[in-house]
Amino acid sequence: MNKKTGVYICSGCEIGKCIDIDTLTNIAKSEYNTECCIKHSFLCNEEGIGIIKKDIAEKKLDAVVIAACSSRVNTSEFSFENDLIIERVNLREQVVWCHPPNDEDTQMLAEDTLRMGIAKTLSILNPEPFIGENLSSDILVIGGGITGITSAIEGSKAGYKIFLVEKSDKLGGWANNLYKQLPQKYPYQQLENPIISEKISEIEKFNNIDIFTSSEIKEISGQPGMFEILISQNGKAKYFRAGSIVMATGWKPYDATKLTEFGYGRFKNIITNVEMEHLAKENNIVRPSDGKQVNSVLFIQCAGSRDDKHLPYCSNFCCGTSLKQAKYIRDFNAESSVFIIYKDIRTPGHYENFYKEIQNDEQIFLTKGDVVNISEENDELIVTVDNTLFDEQIQIKVDLIVLATGMTPSNSEELNLNYRLGKGLPLLKYNFPDSHFICFPYETRRTGIYAAGALREPMDITSSIEDAAGATLKAIQCIEATKRGESVHPRSGDKSYPDLYLDRCTDCKRCTEECPFGAYDETEKGTPLPNPNRCRRCGICLGACPERIINFSDFSINSISSMIKAVNIPDEFEEKPRVLVFVCENDAYPAFDMAGFKRLQYSAYVRIIPVRCIGSVNNVWISDALSQGFDGILQIGCKPGENYQCHFINGSELTEKRGENISETLEKMMLEPERIKTEFLEINEYHRIPEIINDYIEVIEDIGPNPFKDM
Repeated sequence: MNKKTGVYICSGCEIGKCIDIDTLTNIAKSEYNTECCIKHSFLCNEEGIGIIKKDIAEKKLDAVVIAACSSRVNTSEFSFENDLIIERVNLREQVVWCHPPNDEDTQMLAEDTLRMGIAKTLSILNPEPFIGENLSSDILVIGGGITGITSAIEGSKAGYKIFLVEKSDKLGGWANNLYKQLPQKYPYQQLENPIISEKISEIEKFNNIDIFTSSEIKEISGQPGMFEILISQNGKAKYFRAGSIVMATGWKPYDATKLTEFGYGRFKNIITNVEMEHLAKENNIVRPSDGKQVNSVLFIQCAGSRDDKHLPYCSNFCCGTSLKQAKYIRDFNAESSVFIIYKDIRTPGHYENFYKEIQNDEQIFLTKGDVVNISEENDELIVTVDNTLFDEQIQIKVDLIVLATGMTPSNSEELNLNYRLGKGLPLLKYNFPDSHFICFPYETRRTGIYAAGALREPMDITSSIEDAAGATLKAIQCIEATKRGESVHPRSGDKSYPDLYLDRCTDCKRCTEECPFGAYDETEKGTPLPNPNRCRRCGICLGACPERIINFSDFSINSISSMIKAVNIPDEFEEKPRVLVFVCENDAYPAFDMAGFKRLQYSAYVRIIPVRCIGSVNNVWISDALSQGFDGILQIGCKPGENYQCHFINGSELTEKRGENISETLEKMMLEPERIKTEFLEINEYHRIPEIINDYIEVIEDIGPNPFKDM
């Protein structure tokens, strides 16, 4: 398509003082024959915006290229009609703020950056959204505990139809077992009656909530806005559609039989915190061995939690529960004594007030320590504790021991997803649903399905109620975005989606296997079946496809190749190497911007191309760049690993795995393996950028020019 393109170059923010704007203007006009090219000293002010809007209207522009600041700033100022292509060229943060002013190499960088922006603009299309037929605005909530009930209520209040499915014969979940709960109101010192009864009464008042107890999910298929739900209620099949799903199946206690070091199962008078709650609710806190009244109780905190042999994580609710249950014992028997042995006591927020209230009870003894032995003598349990606050080993004799066992998530297989990649939610190593745990906690790797409550991470009632509201909001956002044909995080609002030219598909299954979000099903033959509403628009499938048949309207094989080919490559005698840098738009690109804000200097020999995910880089772009004469290629993506994460879950890891294919490309071209390198950055590691760039430029200079130059 021959687009009418207007180019607008800002000379403000030091841009005009550092580079020759007139030369850039001439490039736009002479090399690309743009409809117009205007320079302005303050492009984002009212006058500058007015000029652009006037040209759009009078010259009927199809596309606008704004060569100024980063695309991450002034987004509202540079937003125009929906059917207009807008491309931002970053002259400020990634050119003039991080390279010497009025320098030949800085000028060449600015010129190539403009060329790449215009070339991309001429090779992309404005996305037309995918909007499915008969989209549903209803929400399915799975699990009828405190989280699921709250989610249903909040969704109903927002005006949405809710289907609540609970496998047991009544609502309430674990909260039904509580005798009391931690204080929820000022002064946060006295235990309160469980809120669950109030919540159950409240949910029954809503006409737009259909409750299915004694029910299970038989199958879920489809995609956001178009989920097909089949449930079985008391053996009878029921079917409905939903736009999104909140998974609130809750938790189960860690298996105490595994805690042999604490004597569970060996001594009858050692119980768990869950069993203690049952005793209190029955108003019968007695010794299991003989039914006698309990006069002394010892709580062992983190029984299996924060322990690499059992649960390496903190279960969140255990400390508050033990303090609460210590109060039970003191209230049931005024003569009783309570001992709490802890690694740490964690009572965040207002719970600290309750902790102080417990500390004021002289009959409750707390000490940090390690339980090293438990024995029994004359119907008494003898607990030996080392590394105490007394700096000496102590022994405590008690009638009963309570193990503060932790939470484990319920089985997400209950979803019964009819997805190629499995029935349940992909899991982390502790069996919590995998998501982007840093930036998007409610999101799972199944678009439109949101985890909430103790299924997502260990939490108490207060946190579960808050979590339910958050997950429901995300479910609503997904429904509304789907109606507009837009993606959810992290490319929220993106209307593009993958377009497959299946006539050339070889059924290699790379796209279906590598998509982190299960966006593709496939035929028996292996041909991909796209589900556009599941797609997060990361482009990993585009990067995976060896036949290059997957493209987005505004992010395609051709658009990036055109950017690569737009760069002027100096010949080998000029001794000015060129390094192409693919940067992930989520972490690496912002880090480069921050390096510019900090005025950190690095080599002007690099040419930066932002990509949706480093996993979206297709091997053909590597070949194109090397054939074009680039001397080296850097790929910089989000840092993978346990403590950080690619915004698209495993895009960075896939890039590493694809290294073999890149090596084959280099081998075929008879080029050194050092000409391609992959680095990973956290968003706040902008200070590393000069070192990464400059060190790699030195490597390339040592290797020498790409032999494909001038060919």
